[in-house]
Formats: sequence, structure tokens, C-alpha cells
Amino acid sequence: CLYLCKSQCHRVLHCVLILCLFSGWAAGYKQGDNVTLYVNKVGPYHNPQETYHYYTLPVCRPEKVHHKSLSLGEVLDGDRMAESLYHIRFRENVEKKTLCQLTLSEKQVDQLREAIEELYYFEFVLAEIPIWGFVGYIEESGFLPHSHKVGLWTHLDFNIEYNGESVIFANVSVKDVKPVPLEEGTGAAVGGVGVGGGTLTVTHTYSVHWYESSLPYSRRAERLRDYSFFPKTLEIHWLSIINSLVLVVLLLGFVIIILMRVLKNDFARYNVEEDGSCDDLDQGDNGWKIIHTDVFRFPPFKSLLCAVLGVGAQFLTLATAIIIMALLGMFNVHRHGAINSAAIVLYALTSCVSGYVSCSFYTQINGQRWVWNIILASSLFSAPLFITWSVVNSIHWWCGSTQALPATTVLLLLGAWVLVGFPLTVIGGIVGKNRAGSFQAPCRTRNIPRQIPPQPWYKHTVVHMAIGGFLPFSAISVELYYIFATVWGREHYTLYGILLCVFAILLSVGACISVALTYFLLSGEDYRWWWRSVLSTGSTGLFIFVYSVFYYRNRSSMSGLVQSTEFFGYSLLTALVFSLMLGSVSFWSSLAFIRYIYRSLKMD
Repeated sequence: CLYLCKSQCHRVLHCVLILCLFSGWAAGYKQGDNVTLYVNKVGPYHNPQETYHYYTLPVCRPEKVHHKSLSLGEVLDGDRMAESLYHIRFRENVEKKTLCQLTLSEKQVDQLREAIEELYYFEFVLAEIPIWGFVGYIEESGFLPHSHKVGLWTHLDFNIEYNGESVIFANVSVKDVKPVPLEEGTGAAVGGVGVGGGTLTVTHTYSVHWYESSLPYSRRAERLRDYSFFPKTLEIHWLSIINSLVLVVLLLGFVIIILMRVLKNDFARYNVEEDGSCDDLDQGDNGWKIIHTDVFRFPPFKSLLCAVLGVGAQFLTLATAIIIMALLGMFNVHRHGAINSAAIVLYALTSCVSGYVSCSFYTQINGQRWVWNIILASSLFSAPLFITWSVVNSIHWWCGSTQALPATTVLLLLGAWVLVGFPLTVIGGIVGKNRAGSFQAPCRTRNIPRQIPPQPWYKHTVVHMAIGGFLPFSAISVELYYIFATVWGREHYTLYGILLCVFAILLSVGACISVALTYFLLSGEDYRWWWRSVLSTGSTGLFIFVYSVFYYRNRSSMSGLVQSTEFFGYSLLTALVFSLMLGSVSFWSSLAFIRYIYRSLKMD
């Protein structure tokens, strides 16, 4: 009975989660109902990932702070919501109501001045709607004499839109409000603000105005996207996308046509002699035909190669699932951190893919240490991720940022990997080992490897990596800016259909370029294509990291230890993910191509 009850509870919970994901459930309010306003975080305007709890500033706060229960995604996003002293009732206007009166010490005034000079903004949350505003006002004017004015906003006007029983939109304004000047030190404020004894007394007030809206609740995300507190740079960029698409189509067509014509000539030349055995094929021939007895010679570091292929397949699965979920509307602007939660859950669940692919192929190429292979596949990305996160999280913790994860969240993430991710990798590896077939090489491999002739400079690994990495990068360079502006900026990405097209273009270009470079390598009688195919297109990650450095220096205003460490740390991980994904696609494309051309030869 207990087992049945647990089973029913799990089913009910599963249904509730599905309904929460796909439904547009709206919280209904009646006239006069309390609408809780949560204070969240503050931080420098130009450093999106450097955020601190709102109550770290000397502001109005309750005697006992009550925090809101947050989801995993919200915690990972740096949210730390707490109840505020603002009393807002549904559809009831308020005119200049006193919030609190504060007596600020000289140290607290200096803290506010420093925050205002660094363009600190705050974020509140009302009915799942983020509300942004600046802490204060700064003005630079004149040259001789130069004036530097810093003011604190002590009055906020809340403008809230509603439709029926639902809150549609909310923002805050300081129009027609004069800031309280904060001069160097205390004792110099004006405008009816009490001064004395080295302290500064300020009174915080607020007003609330309700406006009826015709926009339905199901479309309120559109209202937030049209709001312009943060600069709007993500316009529809159809011209750039079409330009990239045309270039990619021309590139793919060029590669496919050239390869087909060259291969047709090769087959016509190599298959002239229909009678002959596999051992006679290297008599008087050159090119890729002569290395048929070496091209399927298994490479060094087989376990590492298979781990790369497995983790790359895992991230291909994860990225495809994320894009499909986004197209289904599961990540909107009101679901704080939903994409972070989905990425963590999918990473744990897709661990079985890395274990299966890695161990299956490792068994096919006569690998013996399959246990070590599973451990390597499970730690190939998780170990760099843990090291990078440890450094970044330690700096956030040292600086007091809300991006530092609490101990409970760390234990939760660690438990997800230990209890779900790693076991699924092991299970996938065991299944892959048991279901692995033969390698299916069209030609047998000789015991003694053939000597590789000297290669020209344009067939060296570095040159192939430069070509194979730059072409896929050029296919996504336009969209990459918008992705960076979303991840490291203030934008909400909504063009998931275009993202799916660009993702498909990226994989297609990587596959075709890999096949072309592999053909050129084999034509020079060099059979070391295994690792070369992975590195050629996998080098796209290097170009992406170089672009991240360019973006940091020229396209953003980010600065400081906290922001720089997080940006470059996670940019390195992003480059690693792209290298693993494209390296996996490149390898499987080259393997399929090589099997095709050698199977098409007339050999006994």
C-alpha cells in the first residue's frame, strides 16, 4: 500500500509539473487585496553578473527580513527575493506615502555615493514582473569649474497596469522628483533633509498608480519586452541571417559539388582493374586508395577520443532539447531562471548518452579499460566545470555577491550529479558495451603501418584547424553577438526559430568542412585522420573564445574582478562545449565518408 501511495503521489506531482510548465495560470486579485512587492538585488548597470542583495545598501528594511522561497533556476540567476515595506493593494492608488525615515552615518552616505557613481540599479519583483530603477542620480557638467553632483532617489512612483483580476505590467519612475544631493561627507544635504551630528536623515516615500490595460494576461510578456529600461539592441536581423544563410548554402554546394566530381574521377581511375585483390591495390597507385590498409588503424588515446565523442553527443542532445523547449514557449520572461533549471536537469538526464556513445565506440575499437572510459566520460566536462565554478563562486562569496550559491544549492547540485548524472553515465556505458557490435571496416589493416610521406604546409594540423574552425564560426558570427548580448547583457532572447536554423547550419557546415579536410588529408597518403577530424572543426571553440575577448573589450562596458572572472571562466567552458559538439559531429561525418569511399572501391 505504501508503494502504491508513493507511486500515485509521484504521478500527481509529475502532472502538476507539466501543468505548471505549459499553462498560463494567472494569480487573481480582488479589489484591495495585498500585492506583495519583493526586493531582489542591486548591482552595477554595466556588470550584469555582479549583483548584491538589495538590503546590503542602507535602505528601508523590515525589522525581520522574510525571504521568498525560490526555485533552483532563480537561485542560479542570483535572485534573493525578500519582502519589502511597500504596502500595495490591488487597484488602490496611493499618494506620497511615507515608507520610513533613515538616519545615515557618514560611512553609509559614502556607501550610497559609491553605489550611485557606479550606476547601481535595483530590481524589485511584483507578481512575477521585474521592476528596475536606478538607486540615484549622477551629473557631470562644466570643464572649468567642473561640477560633480550625486543625488539619491528617495521617492518612487509605481505605475501598475491590470486587466480584470491580473497584473499585466509594472514599472517605477522618478519623473518630477528631485533627488536628495549627497555631498562629500555628511552635513551638506538640502531640501528639507535633516542634518546634524555627522549624520544625514532622509525620508523615503512612494506613490502607487493603477491603470487599466486591454492586454490579456496570456500576452503580458509582450509588454515587458517592449519596456525600455535596458537598451534595446536585439532587433529582428533578417538581412544578416539571410546573408549568412546564402553564404552557407553556397559554401556547402561548392564543397559537395567539388567532392562529388573529384570522387567520381577517383572511382573511375581506381576501379579500372576489376580483377585484383585488396593486396594488389597499392601497385602503381597513389592517393587515398594506397592507404586502404592503414586508414582504419585505431588511433592513440582511444579512451579520450571516445570520451570526447560521448560528451559531444550529450551536448548535441542537450542543445537540441533546450531549443525545442524554447520553441514550445517554456522559457518566457516571467519564468525567472527557467532555462537554468532546464539545463541542469537535462544535463543530468542526458548523461546516459555520453556513457552509451563513449563506451559503445570504445568497445568497437578494441578498448579494454571500459571502466576507466566511463569515469573519463563522466568527468571530461564536469571536472572543468567544477574547477571553474569553484573559482568564480569563491570570488562572488568573497565580494558578497548574490551570485554566490548557498550551501544548500551546492549540495543539491552535487547530489544531482552524484545520484543522477554519474549513475546514468555508468548505466549508459554498460548498455553501450553490451550492445556494441563490430567496427565494420571495409578493408583489413596490416600489422606494419605504412610510412607517411612529407606533407606540404597547407596540410598541417594547425592550418586545418584554422580553416575548419573559422568557417563554422563565420556561419554563426552574426547570431553569436545576440546570444552574448542575452547571456552577458540585459536582453531577452526570443528568436528561437532563427536560433534553430543557425544551429542546423552550424552542424551542416562543420560536417561538410570536416569531410573536405579529411579527403585532402587522405589524398596526401596520411591516414592519421581520427584525431585530425576532431580537432579540425572542434577548433571552432577557440574562435568563439577569441570572439568573447573581443566582445568584452569592444562591445560591452563590463569591468572589475567579479565580472571579469565569471565572464572569462564561463566563456572558456562555452568554448569547450562547442569544441566537443563540433568535434563529435566532425568525427562521425568523416567516419561515414571514409567508410563510403572505401566500400565503393572494387576490392576482394
